[in-house]
Amino acid sequence: MTNGDNTQDCLYLFIDEAGTFDFSHNGTKHFTLSAMSAKRPFLWESPLIALKYDLMERGLVPEIKYFHASEDRQVVRNEVFNIISDNLTDFHIDSVIIEKRKTGPALQAVEKFYPRMLSYLLRYVLQPQFLQGCANIIVITDRIPINSKRKAVEKSVKQTLTAMLPSHVNYKVLHHESMSCIGLQVVDYCNWAIFRKWRDNDLRSYSLISGAIRTEFDIFRNGTTYYY
Repeated sequence: MTNGDNTQDCLYLFIDEAGTFDFSHNGTKHFTLSAMSAKRPFLWESPLIALKYDLMERGLVPEIKYFHASEDRQVVRNEVFNIISDNLTDFHIDSVIIEKRKTGPALQAVEKFYPRMLSYLLRYVLQPQFLQGCANIIVITDRIPINSKRKAVEKSVKQTLTAMLPSHVNYKVLHHESMSCIGLQVVDYCNWAIFRKWRDNDLRSYSLISGAIRTEFDIFRNGTTYYY
């Protein structure tokens, strides 16, 4: 993707979502989808890898394999957020917030909803002023949560990238296991903090990462409510 050792022409986008795809009263009120934009070197990567081994050696979490905000103990979250907050100038976060009860019935099918929301998110991330000096983009998501709809999601992402990117910018869309990718773990933490803000009005973690948030858009803020 890059020429020689020039890594600054490559922009990485790490994508994460929070909330359920259940649009009934049993589902979450909100669904959040966030992208973390970063260029190498990733200054948060080495400290987080070191933290994992520190936690093992200290006996706090001897079986830890990777960081996952909703499942990690608070003592772990505190240390992960400390590292993230120390490196806020190393990345940007863009997020779309969906109040699910304002999602029209025709859009509630997962194979329509997820690609459409991801396309909206990418429109914020890929604004021309954010792509200065960028010749390559690598989009990395966790395993698509709807494996049977993977082709529909990939098609939507690629159509959006093709439509929005200048002709000289190349892209790849990759799906990695979260436990194998520190970038996915960081965006998971950031998106979890945003989700907690909207779900519970809990700003404790949000305040630690807010300095990296570039856009945070309630996409149906003026929309019609379809159910209560």
